[in-house]
Amino acid sequence: MNAVVILVEPAGPLNVGSVARLCANFDIQQLRLVSPRCDHLSRAALQMAVHGEAVLKTATIHPDLLSAISDCRRTIGSCGRIDHGDIPLHTPVQAIRWLLEPASEGAPGSVAHQAPVALVFGREDRGLSNDELRLCQKVLTLQSGLAYPSLNLSHAVAVVLHELALLKAGDRSVSAGGQATRDPAAADALLAMLDDARELLLEAGFLLTHTASARMAKVSDLLQRATIRPEEVALLRGMVRQLRWAIRTNRS
Repeated sequence: MNAVVILVEPAGPLNVGSVARLCANFDIQQLRLVSPRCDHLSRAALQMAVHGEAVLKTATIHPDLLSAISDCRRTIGSCGRIDHGDIPLHTPVQAIRWLLEPASEGAPGSVAHQAPVALVFGREDRGLSNDELRLCQKVLTLQSGLAYPSLNLSHAVAVVLHELALLKAGDRSVSAGGQATRDPAAADALLAMLDDARELLLEAGFLLTHTASARMAKVSDLLQRATIRPEEVALLRGMVRQLRWAIRTNRS
């Protein structure tokens, strides 16, 4: 399995260096940084990376999360906030078991099987936004004490990567011989369909401008819970575009 770790707007070079070291510890070859707010190649970061220096030096920089996950077949986001709305949360075991399920598309060794899976972690001070969480097909949360539930970024990465290593080592039936499942639709395709649907529903008068974002967020959550497939997104987008065309034609 080709897994990548993605950090969104990390601010602390010590955290970035620590995560690079963790990637080396757990055989993660690729680190991706979304608009980092620190120098990931600073002396402090390199010192914290220790034997993960190669991971740090080859880390790629991306302008936003959507571009960072564009080639990933499955994506898990980490959430430590209580204000996540209706976005469903999973335990690390639940989410990672899903991440490890083999893809049913294509033969072993095909592009579908070789495409990376992603583990996404948010900012040190406020994590991932709800919009960013909705780009992830599954969202996990780490159980911690009520008095001080917020984990340090690198500590959260350590817990998740350790859980990933345990499941990979202890449950071979998931990664080799378990029931294959279809990969969900890519985030950019789902977003494009939802944008088209939003315009249709505004034109039809079902949505109002000031409440459209909140109501479409609920639609997005519903589709994510259903693990909508690429061909299903294409079908829905085709229906939406045809309806928009019909409405405009009738009005003219």
